[in-house]
Amino acid sequence: MTVTQKTVTIDDILKARQVVAPVIKPTPLIHNETLSRMIEAKVFIKPENLQKTGSFKIRGAYNRIAALEPAERARGVIAASAGNHGQALAYAATRAGLKATIVMPETAPIAKVSATRSYGQAVVLEGIDYQAARVAAGRICGESKAIFVDAYDDAHVVAGQGTIGLEIADEIKPDAVLVPVGGGGLIAGIAVALTARLPQTEVIGVEAAGSAQLSASLAAGGAASIGIPVDTIADGLATGRIGDIPFGIIREHVRRAVTVDDFEIGAAVLLMLERMKMLAEGAGAAALAGALKIGAELRGKRIVVVVSGGNIDVNLLDRIIGHGLSKMGRLDRIEVALHDRPGQLSLLLAEVGKTGANVRAIDHDRTRRDVAIGWVWVTLELETRGPEHISAIHAHLRKAGYEITEEGPPLTP
Repeated sequence: MTVTQKTVTIDDILKARQVVAPVIKPTPLIHNETLSRMIEAKVFIKPENLQKTGSFKIRGAYNRIAALEPAERARGVIAASAGNHGQALAYAATRAGLKATIVMPETAPIAKVSATRSYGQAVVLEGIDYQAARVAAGRICGESKAIFVDAYDDAHVVAGQGTIGLEIADEIKPDAVLVPVGGGGLIAGIAVALTARLPQTEVIGVEAAGSAQLSASLAAGGAASIGIPVDTIADGLATGRIGDIPFGIIREHVRRAVTVDDFEIGAAVLLMLERMKMLAEGAGAAALAGALKIGAELRGKRIVVVVSGGNIDVNLLDRIIGHGLSKMGRLDRIEVALHDRPGQLSLLLAEVGKTGANVRAIDHDRTRRDVAIGWVWVTLELETRGPEHISAIHAHLRKAGYEITEEGPPLTP
């Protein structure tokens, strides 16, 4: 494969498998009974969140580093990254004894910035999103003469990611494989591998609604930008554009894009954490969110869900858990007007306690314009067991004489 190669073959992926073998660990498929019952299919997880550097990206980054000529190695490498590609390239460059500079958006999760720096390479924070960081990386690359290593629009990178498809084919013959899609390098590599090994297997792309470049590109018939600022908790998918090399492959081998919103992604993160004891970032859980969304179409099939990464910021995880619980009916927010007298709040909380709900947050406001003098608005955020429990809580409080209002977003996180 040459550096300027515009497509990827199964031979390229087979070669990449040998190249990356010293640094990656094949992640075995995990059959999950909970997901299988929920979707009524036989569901397997491909846990790339357990991979070196916490995501699949090490496969492509290492394969690209290994392809550098001696003169190129001396110049060092530079990349733009939302986080995972940067960590992978920093690790691969350090292992190979090269200098690397990783340009990340100013909004990049702190955990990903810290992890990237921990591999001993330079990190530059510039731009509001990935595409802005990519422009900055291009400018720095021109000044430093370093070799730019694209996160997805590079044949060596795509070939490295394609080794995941080989590992899947080594274990089972799935009817469908669901893959998260940002710039397209992952799904392109997997599609090439599976088309060669298991041509009957359908490859389904799952994108974030706030960065829906796959569906835009399929509709346009070419690699397309979404044209608006990206806005999703799945920062690993927030590229805003499909790469030209990946889309040339996607157009041939992928017929379907499933779009999931942040609530659906958050619910998938929470489901994996609570029921599977597995931590995934937003991008990592996107394919599962897609499988749950089209579960009726997958019923009775054997499917693989690619969990692409687990590098999630703890603060974001807290917000995802809060919103995910709300979406699932595990959090409830109510407002109650009380006489502003000593003991009234404790009486209300005593009634809440009788229902088995737990108070997660409370706000006591006597200055709102819509509350009369001598009264106070109390807003409670309650941890519940689900929608039926919420109905029972409301019924109990109304029977106890309280007028409750159900409105507004959660107080936390």
